[in-house]
Amino acid sequence: MRLPRDRWRLGVPVVALATGLLFATSASTARGTDLRATQITDLASVVRANSDRIVEAQARIAELQAEVNEGTIRAAAANQVVAQAQDRARPLEAPGGLTAVHGPGLRVELNDASDVADAKEDELNALIVHQSDVQAVVNALWAGGAEAMTIMGQRVIATSAVRCVGNTLLFNGEVYSPPFIIEAIGPADRMRSALNRSSGVALFAQAAKYLGLGYSVDGEADITAPAYTGVISLTYAEDLLR
Repeated sequence: MRLPRDRWRLGVPVVALATGLLFATSASTARGTDLRATQITDLASVVRANSDRIVEAQARIAELQAEVNEGTIRAAAANQVVAQAQDRARPLEAPGGLTAVHGPGLRVELNDASDVADAKEDELNALIVHQSDVQAVVNALWAGGAEAMTIMGQRVIATSAVRCVGNTLLFNGEVYSPPFIIEAIGPADRMRSALNRSSGVALFAQAAKYLGLGYSVDGEADITAPAYTGVISLTYAEDLLR
């Protein structure tokens, strides 16, 4: 099918313009232009500015949760159905991370390079701890048999998510700056072996060796993992079998 001559004449300039824009964008990216740098910087500032508000909200949540727990205990004393529900839920509290535990394990520390403050913008990305680095350590520790884990002293559960904005860590609604501390209770030798086998952890260890980032793994005789006190319900997940 042949296009009418007038439509062909109009189409050629449009295609040429689109091609030129594509080449310009490709060239900018090829020269190493960071297309997300401004957004990342702005988002990090927003996170820091709202950190205090988040901490206050978390404290209020803890107060309300304590009131709910007290009310549930009183209800169980007077209602057999509530008491039976509590009995069924109690064995699930420990595996769900809702009880404090302690025991021997490993302490892993990840830190930005010491000269990150003086780094140029195009060097900064290689000198800071990223979300993927923290997640690689967490995954390796679970794979090595970790029974309980904390990040920055906060309990890690099945619904916990690790997020990084710039060189700050967002975890369980709070904001942290490096160094990032991950502690895991479990078989130290197996967890250390799992860290050594992890490709993601190996990449970070190499960066620590050649670029000056901080990476250490130490055995601990007694690690305490507090109970998780945040919200545990899944807001967006749905049972497809219902």
